[in-house]
Amino acid sequence: MIIVSDKTVLVLGAGIGGLVAARELRRRLDPTDRVVLVDRRSTSSFAPSLLWVMSGQRRADQITIDLRRLRRRGIEIVTADVLEIDAARGKVSTREGGLAFDRLVVALGADLAPDAMPGFSEGAHNVYTIEGATSAGEELRGLREGRVVVLVTRTPYKCPAAPYEAALLAEAVLRGRGVRSRCSIDVYTPEPYPMPTAGPLLGGAVADMLDERGITLHAQTTTESIEPDSREIVLAGGERVGYDLLLGVPPHRAPDVVRDSGLAAESGFIPVDRGTLATPAEGVFAIGDVTTIPIAGEKFLPKAGVFAEGEAMVVARRIADDLGGRRPGAVFQGKGSCFIEMGDGVAAFAGGDFYAQDEPKITLRRPGRHWHLAKIGFEQYWKRRWL
Repeated sequence: MIIVSDKTVLVLGAGIGGLVAARELRRRLDPTDRVVLVDRRSTSSFAPSLLWVMSGQRRADQITIDLRRLRRRGIEIVTADVLEIDAARGKVSTREGGLAFDRLVVALGADLAPDAMPGFSEGAHNVYTIEGATSAGEELRGLREGRVVVLVTRTPYKCPAAPYEAALLAEAVLRGRGVRSRCSIDVYTPEPYPMPTAGPLLGGAVADMLDERGITLHAQTTTESIEPDSREIVLAGGERVGYDLLLGVPPHRAPDVVRDSGLAAESGFIPVDRGTLATPAEGVFAIGDVTTIPIAGEKFLPKAGVFAEGEAMVVARRIADDLGGRRPGAVFQGKGSCFIEMGDGVAAFAGGDFYAQDEPKITLRRPGRHWHLAKIGFEQYWKRRWL
C-alpha cells in the first residue's frame, strides 16, 4: 500500500534541537510533506563554541549559522516571533501570520532573562550570547590585575559545565598573558557543587580542577543583585563581593508563549514522556531546554545540547514512521556526554546514563589534549552533518 502523506510538520526554534529535528525530518519524510522551521532570528549560533569566542579561539562569524541556507535542503524558513501555540486546533500564530500543522515540535529552548537579576545587564558580561562572549573576551585580554568573578545567578540553566569552563578558560588566558599572579578568580553558584545532576563524584572532580588552577569555588551562595556602579555582587544576607570583571550566567525562564500554551507545567517548562518526548496534546512533541524531564534522585535531566540533539533524532524518526504508516519505535535512552574545556588545549570528557534507575551513572575521563581535539572535531562534524 502506498501512503501519500502531504502533511505539514512545524518546528519551533532553531537551536540545536530544532535544527537537528528539521534536518532529520526532511531526510526521512515523504517529499510531499512540508517541514517548516520557525525562529525569531535569521541566524543561529553554535552554542558549544561560545566560550571559545571569549577565549579568542573563535570569531563570532565562525560559529554563526545563516538559517536561510537550509532552504536549499527543502526546509521552509519562517523568520518571526511565535505569538501563540494552539495545540488543540493545530495552529501557531506568528508575527508573519498563522501556520497550521499536522505535527508540531516545540524546541523554543529556555529564554535568557538578565532582567530577572537586578543590575545584570549593566554589570555582567552574558557569556551565553555572542555579544557577551565577545565583550568578555575583549575585557579579559585587556585586564592587568584585579578580581575575575564567574557568577551563576539562578538554577536551572543550560549547559551545566559552562560556568566552570569559563573560569578555567579565563585562568588560562590570564596566565598566557603573564598577569595571572595579579588576578584572582572566583566562582559563585547556588549549586552545592559543580554539575550536581551528574552526582558528587563528578562535581568533586570539577571542583578539584578549579582548585588546581587556583580558582576559588563559593558553592551554595545566592545572589540578590549586582551593583554595577560599585562593581559589587550583593549576596543573600547582605554580603558584598567586589569584582573587576564579571562573567555571568543570567537567570533562565520558559518562553512566555510556552507558559501560555496550555502545555507547560507550573515551572513554565513542558513535561513530556521521557522516552517519546510526546506532550499530552496529540501530535505535539517538545525537545531540548524547553522541557522538564524527571530523573532519579528527585532531579531533572540537564538542559544541554547533547540531549536536545538526541531527543530531536528520536522525535523525527517517530513522526516520520507515524506519517509513513509505520509503527514508531524510536525511544530516547537518556544517554549524554559533554566536554569540559580547561584551557591550554586540554579538555576532560564526561558522559553516561542519566536515566539509570537509582542515580545517573556518569564517568569522567582523564583530561588530555585528545579530548580538546575531539571537541574541535565534533564542532566540525556537527556543522557538516546538520547544515
